[in-house]
Amino acid sequence: MSGDALLRACVVGWPIAHSRSPLIHSYWLQSLGIDGLYERAAVPAGQFAEFAEGIGREGLIGANVTAPHKEAAFAACHWLTANAADLGAVNTLWRENGKLCGDNTDVAGFLANLDEQAPGWRERTRNAVVLGAGGAARAIIRGLVLSGIDRVCVVNRSLDRAERLASQLALGIKLAPWSVLPHLLADADLLVNASSLGMVGEPPLQIDLEPLGAQAVVADIVYVPLETPLLAAARARGLCAVDGLGMLLHQAAPGFERWFGIRPVVTARLRTLIEADILRLDKAQ
Repeated sequence: MSGDALLRACVVGWPIAHSRSPLIHSYWLQSLGIDGLYERAAVPAGQFAEFAEGIGREGLIGANVTAPHKEAAFAACHWLTANAADLGAVNTLWRENGKLCGDNTDVAGFLANLDEQAPGWRERTRNAVVLGAGGAARAIIRGLVLSGIDRVCVVNRSLDRAERLASQLALGIKLAPWSVLPHLLADADLLVNASSLGMVGEPPLQIDLEPLGAQAVVADIVYVPLETPLLAAARARGLCAVDGLGMLLHQAAPGFERWFGIRPVVTARLRTLIEADILRLDKAQ
């Protein structure tokens, strides 16, 4: 990395060239007039512990963590927030009083995105259906339960994996096989795709949304493409559709505040900037 005289933060992963985090944080640094840098750090899995030792030294004040390092970051920390401890994964690192500290901001990012794009969803939601049982699903399920949703049902093609997730979270969630999804949707107020299905390069997510009620909210954590087939189908039915880009933007804000001391705002201008970058790369491919 360059610019050792400046306060620096970064996003660490392997691979990492695709990450939009530098674009987001650099926008905030510039708009807030902060003399700092935010860069990418390409770190292979076997070298993460060595990388983590460097946080808090030589101007590196913190890091965002993405695949495949979130569990390694969790293991490296001396102190964890409640979200990180319960989820067993860390996406934000900093050093305090000599101790490496970790947080997981995916919960806050998911909820803030829903609040922004589907105002009043908490009051209207009694039954939620979550598709997927990976790391993102863990954060989303925790967020829904903490929001007081009465019934959260997890649907995953591998029921064994969903059972492991339910056992680890211990939040009293319901599990169901994919075959009963149409029946679940008939009572669902909120449907969340927390899997990678529908993402560029992944298999499509094929679901008939007809059973959903007219007031249901459909959310997708995928943001490439910006409009997934799931969201397109929801909008075609006149349902409230919540894309995944907002979650990416909102989960970034707590880390920026912790490192640089100012809480940034997710604005329409920032969103337009990231959308343009995604569309530019889509056209180039």
